Amino acid sequence: MKILFVIIILVVSVVTMAQVYISKYSSRTEQHKYEVIKSYDKFEIRRYEPALFSSVILEKKGYKENSGEGFRILAGYIFGGNESNQKIAMTSPVAMELGDTSKMMFMVPGSYQLENLPSPNNSKIVFEKKEEKIMAAIQFSGWADDEKIEKYKLILINELEKEKLLSNGKFTFLGYNAPFELTNRRNEVIVELINYK
Repeated sequence: MKILFVIIILVVSVVTMAQVYISKYSSRTEQHKYEVIKSYDKFEIRRYEPALFSSVILEKKGYKENSGEGFRILAGYIFGGNESNQKIAMTSPVAMELGDTSKMMFMVPGSYQLENLPSPNNSKIVFEKKEEKIMAAIQFSGWADDEKIEKYKLILINELEKEKLLSNGKFTFLGYNAPFELTNRRNEVIVELINYK
């Protein structure tokens, strides 16, 4: 019984130390920069800076059906699946535009321009520049799934209606944590605002 207790304590200690390390690593990961313009009880309005993204269009609908495949394709590129076998730093958050089809996107680190990015080995990957945008964002914790994403999307829609704010109706899910990060998980649903003043 004592041996089992010691093993459990050791496993818990190792997992805890690993999560602390992962959390510190995540906090140093380059993120898409934004400025909070206004905060409400349930959401906030942000101004996002222009950024370059690698992206892949996925034929299936929804987060669960697409997240694994999209991540695998884009991670393959930054882990060396390109013409120069070059490793490119991971950024945060991972973005997924949701609709009849889905698009997953990784922000390209700020040290790169389109001209000096190696070409991907996978022809499904394309690069696109996003200009400055005003977005409404709602945050939730824990593990994301289609039901949670839909729940917070509807809350955001209702909040925008209450505040008489117009959106373009194209929602994006943002996930900030690595799959193996168990604690302090941050997820968001965002949408671009139209004619915000």
